[in-house]
Amino acid sequence: MKKNLIKNISNTFNFFNEQDFFNKFITSDILSFLKKIKNETFDLIITSPPYNKNEKNNGILVKKIIYDNYKDKINEKEYQEWQINVLNEIYRTSKFGSSFFYNHRIRYELGKIIHPFEWLKKTKWRIRQEIIWNRNIAGNIRGWRFWPIEERIYWLYKPFHEKDKGQELKPRHALLTSIWNIRPESRNKGHPSPFPIEIPLRIIFSLFDDQKNKLIFDPFGGSGTTAIATKLLGHNYCSIDISDNYTLLSQKRFNQLNSFKNKFDQEVKFHVVKKTYQERKKEKK
Repeated sequence: MKKNLIKNISNTFNFFNEQDFFNKFITSDILSFLKKIKNETFDLIITSPPYNKNEKNNGILVKKIIYDNYKDKINEKEYQEWQINVLNEIYRTSKFGSSFFYNHRIRYELGKIIHPFEWLKKTKWRIRQEIIWNRNIAGNIRGWRFWPIEERIYWLYKPFHEKDKGQELKPRHALLTSIWNIRPESRNKGHPSPFPIEIPLRIIFSLFDDQKNKLIFDPFGGSGTTAIATKLLGHNYCSIDISDNYTLLSQKRFNQLNSFKNKFDQEVKFHVVKKTYQERKKEKK
């Protein structure tokens, strides 16, 4: 077994310090893993959990999502309770002042909307911002509503105290808007629902800028995209998934790290500001 692959953690590991899971791809049920982690461990969390889409097609243009070793088809109440429990355990294991970027989507059942706010507002996290991920996909040819092409990325925050608003972004990052026009991942064939590497690259670079060696956690690691972005930016990762196959896929993609560097170079070009807010303010005086 390669040194940064760990399987069946619930049966074989008891963690005592961060170094035990630094830069590892780990196969585990997420709650089993989190219960072994001490308080205030992670600096940043980025993830996209299964959406509970009931393993059905959404139309002729959308493929059915089938995960390895997980049935994305459970009672909605149980699903939301599970997500609340996971998010609250992540809150406990995250440092004060840390952020959690949680990618999800609005769903529809029997004509009724199911919005992520339904369970996010029941967690301990403070919702700092809702970001619209415009996926720029082709329009539908029929449907009960206007064709939904967006997903949501919720910026969650663990405050030091009630009045803590969090650290301000540097001007070159704050320049970006709350609508992210990013095409879905198309080259990754080993996972049914990967998100594009531009998303974690943008998040990590915007929050930490030139800082290094933060610990970034993905509790639903999938094909390892967050870990790859983390390493490209000089930080430490921890990636969890319940599937052995996805753990191995993550390692395979991680071994091709250099092939993703052009994506980072392209992302950096968006983070440029000619005049800061303070500079413009001085000019008006």
